[in-house]
Amino acid sequence: MANMVEDVTSKTEKLDVDEPKNTNTITTKVDAGQVENEAKMKNDKPMADTTKENGIEKEPKPDDEQNNKSLEEAIPKEEEKIAEELEPKSGVSFPVKLADGKQLKALGIRKKTLLGLGIKIYSFGLYADNEKLKDLMRSKIKTAPAKPTKEMYQVAIDSDVGMMLRMVIVYGNLTMSMVKKNFDEGLGASIKKLNGGKKDDELTNKVMGTVSDSIKLSSGSVIEVTKYPGYTLETKVKGEVVSKVESELLSRAYFHMYLGDDPFDKDAKEKIGMSLLSLF
Repeated sequence: MANMVEDVTSKTEKLDVDEPKNTNTITTKVDAGQVENEAKMKNDKPMADTTKENGIEKEPKPDDEQNNKSLEEAIPKEEEKIAEELEPKSGVSFPVKLADGKQLKALGIRKKTLLGLGIKIYSFGLYADNEKLKDLMRSKIKTAPAKPTKEMYQVAIDSDVGMMLRMVIVYGNLTMSMVKKNFDEGLGASIKKLNGGKKDDELTNKVMGTVSDSIKLSSGSVIEVTKYPGYTLETKVKGEVVSKVESELLSRAYFHMYLGDDPFDKDAKEKIGMSLLSLF
């Protein structure tokens, strides 16, 4: 009997000692797994971009990226270079295309005889709305001619298509009074021819408007005369509008000086003719 009690007691003590060991082992394994998993999760988490300021790392502000984009957009980009064509007799360059889409048709130069000498007054470039001029030419002239014809020039003169003549002063000692006198002679004669032999000085003088005679036009100064649809003729001197006149006769007469029977520059007229021919 005593032996049985002693044996049971011995087994009980053994169980009491072994059980805590098994429990501690399981607990230790679980804790180690949790630590390992937490460490892995921290390593896998993407790290935000940081910046250092005085040795201390800081996360960027949310607006930084947007502010950088705004700064990039604010920096002006280099403008695209516009192709130019040189007028050889004067050395003046003209853009082949204007901001409003008008295209260069020909270049030329206006000379004036003074004391037997041919003085270069200004070089010029004639521009036109190419697509509308092409449509007009094809509607008026059904068969493409072999060479430029008087009918072609007349269609351009009489047309309501947008055109512009840009003049760049070459002669250095020019005044507005001299320019006005030149306009009165050339434009006055053109109006008379298209007006059944009748002069119209009042209409002639409207081109230069009330611009002061004392204005000096140094070499490189620009005068632009533009015909808008509706036969409106606008004149700009050095970028300033000096007149705007609605007149079909005046619009036709002005471009008649360059495309008519006695043009200011015959070579320029021929170039314009070849350009018109290319529209067919």
